[in-house]
Amino acid sequence: MAVTEASATQAVEAVFRIESARIIAGVTRIVRDVGIAEELAQDALVAALEQWPESGVPDRPGAWLMATARHRAIDLVRRKETYARKLAEVGRSLEDVPPPEPGDFDSTEDRHHIDDDLLRLIFTACHPVLSTEARIALTLRLLGGLTTDEIARAFLASEPTVAQRIVRAKRTLGRAGVPFEVPYGPERAARLDSVLEVIYLIFNEGYSATAGDDWLRPALCEDALRLARVLAGLMDEEPEVHGLVALLELQASRIAARTGPDGAPVLLADQNRSRWDRLLIRRGYAALERANAAGDTPGSYALQAAIAACHAHAVTYEETDWTVIATLYGLLLEAAPSPVVELNRAVAVSMAQGPEAGLALVDALAGDPALKAYHLLPSVRGDLLARLGRTDEARAEFLRAADLTRNARERALLLARAEKESGVER
Repeated sequence: MAVTEASATQAVEAVFRIESARIIAGVTRIVRDVGIAEELAQDALVAALEQWPESGVPDRPGAWLMATARHRAIDLVRRKETYARKLAEVGRSLEDVPPPEPGDFDSTEDRHHIDDDLLRLIFTACHPVLSTEARIALTLRLLGGLTTDEIARAFLASEPTVAQRIVRAKRTLGRAGVPFEVPYGPERAARLDSVLEVIYLIFNEGYSATAGDDWLRPALCEDALRLARVLAGLMDEEPEVHGLVALLELQASRIAARTGPDGAPVLLADQNRSRWDRLLIRRGYAALERANAAGDTPGSYALQAAIAACHAHAVTYEETDWTVIATLYGLLLEAAPSPVVELNRAVAVSMAQGPEAGLALVDALAGDPALKAYHLLPSVRGDLLARLGRTDEARAEFLRAADLTRNARERALLLARAEKESGVER
């Protein structure tokens, strides 16, 4: 039955956002080029926009788009002058196979192939040959289904800048001859670290925006969490994948309580914990259990998730078990040494043993070049000095932190804390 153009367009866009990653992954296996695969997926989208208003939305719209994109991919391979070489790469079964129909993708075996292709695409988009910025942009484009404009707005960059970043990333993958495959052996761990890092960075940019007027960008958190869940479904045997899922579920559970009605940040100590999402917390606990069951020694994401779980267990801020959290940060330092982790450990130690003990650890980090422009170093130091009654020094640290941050909401919070210390002085 025919549908209106508006309803067909809405259906196409909704289905494409959900299925685009699998379509691009399936087509990439045929053409061996993510750039061409994305173009063919877009061609299928255009075909749907042209045909569905007349023919009606198919019963299985995702399968329709997949079949159309793969059909065009096969036609493209056949038209190439290098057809014989390409045919050898993708299998001679393409030579006499009729165009696929939507029903061709209903079998368990075909769904398994699609999942395999999706995993290959994840590892390709997050390949270490790309810069961090390129990996993030390409992942959101190919796997998150975001438009270039959406990525640009999420990261406060211009659309042409993001578009060029994505184009260069595709070219880099082509020039480097990056194979469309899931790595195995010694390379697998390093490559998986790159994938997990990209998803984690996307989430963090949504959870605590580094710049701009908003403290939170929940849509980015949702994209990262969805990608992490997909990865966990594809790599159930990897403990750190479950560790990352657990961390993101538990962190995401606090999002509703992290800002006030005016969008201003609400610190952990002041959050209304009744607004924490209990479903996400339960999901986080379950993922953490899977991570611990799948590995002998917890990795860095599982340890961070365990820290987040400690916060989730506490009914009130005062009931937080800071001694356990400080111990977990010590283990995290051993697993993933970092001055940022040491700074977080200092906060936990200050809560467990007093501000003097925490300040000693913070002062030891003062000369670390990695923290030279990190606004949370003077912010933490200001908090510890305020707890010790050293108000002049605390105010100076909060002002220094406000100068370093690029987030307007965070700057306002730090300036308010500096002003509060001024009030104490008087």
